[in-house]
Amino acid sequence: MKKLLLVVLSLMTMMVFTACGSEKTSTSQEDKANSEDKIKIVTSFYPIYIETLNVTKGIDGVVVENMTKPQTGCLHDYQMTPADMKKLENADVFIANGAGMESFLQDVIDNQKNLKVVEAAKGIELLADEHGENPHVWVSVSNCMTQVQTIADELSKLDPEHADAYQKNAKEYIAKLEDLKQDMHNQIDNLPHKDIVTFHEAFPYFAKEFNLNIVGVIEREPGTAPTPSELDEIIAQVNDLQAKALFAEPQYSSTAAKTIANETGAKVYTLDPVVTGENDLDAYIEAMKQNALTLQEALK
Repeated sequence: MKKLLLVVLSLMTMMVFTACGSEKTSTSQEDKANSEDKIKIVTSFYPIYIETLNVTKGIDGVVVENMTKPQTGCLHDYQMTPADMKKLENADVFIANGAGMESFLQDVIDNQKNLKVVEAAKGIELLADEHGENPHVWVSVSNCMTQVQTIADELSKLDPEHADAYQKNAKEYIAKLEDLKQDMHNQIDNLPHKDIVTFHEAFPYFAKEFNLNIVGVIEREPGTAPTPSELDEIIAQVNDLQAKALFAEPQYSSTAAKTIANETGAKVYTLDPVVTGENDLDAYIEAMKQNALTLQEALK
C-alpha cells in the first residue's frame, strides 16, 4: 500500500509540473504572437523620436524605438552601425527627418525593400545658402507642427485601425505647439536687438520664424573649428553687435565661442536645437521655452 501510495503521489506531482510547463510554453508562444502583432517604428534621431512618441502616445500595439544613441545629436556624416541595421531589419516603419539630414537614407530605401520610410520634412520649403539646403527644419516650431502632422498622416495610412488615435494625438500635440509658438512670439518679437551669432547652422528656420538676423556662425559643421581668417571675421561681426552675445549649443564644445568672447567682451549663452534630451513627451516644448528665456536675457 505504501509503495502504491508513493507511485500515485509521484504521478500526481509529474502531472502538476507538466501542466505548469505547458502553461509557461503557451504563455511564451502567446507573448511571441503578441510581439509579432505589434507595429515597430524606428526613428532616426532625437527630435523625430519625440515627435513620433507624441503621435503614438497611448496606442496599444505600437512600439517606437530611436535608432541612434541619445547623445548622437545631428546626423551630419553619421555612419550606420550593425546595431542600427538590425533595428531597421526588425522594423515596419522608419521615420526620418529627410531634407538631407540622414546621408544614409537612400541606402536604407534601396536595401530595405519591405521597410516603409517616412520623411517628416516632406513638403517643407527648405532654406539654402552657398553650402546647400539646410535640413534643420524642426528648430522652427511651425515646421515641427508640419512634421507631426506628416507623421500622423503616414502612420494613419499604414495602420488605419489606429488612424483616429494618431490624428487625435497629433491634434493635441499641435495645439500645445501652437500655444508654445504664440508664447515665444510674445517673448521675442519686441526685443530691442535681433542680430545674433550662433554656433552652427542649426538656427536659420528658428531665426526666420522669430525675425532674428544671424550675422555670423562660429562653426559651419560641429567639430570643425573656424580658420584664423574665419575667426577674425566672426570677431569683427561680434564687435559690431549692439547686444554682444554669442550662442553655443549644449551638445558641442564651447571652446571657440569662449575664445571669441575673450576677444570681444561678449557673453556666451546657450541655445538648444533639441537634438539630444530626455525621453519626455514635452522635451521639445521645454527646450524651446528655455531658448525664449535665453534670448530675452541676451538681447534685452
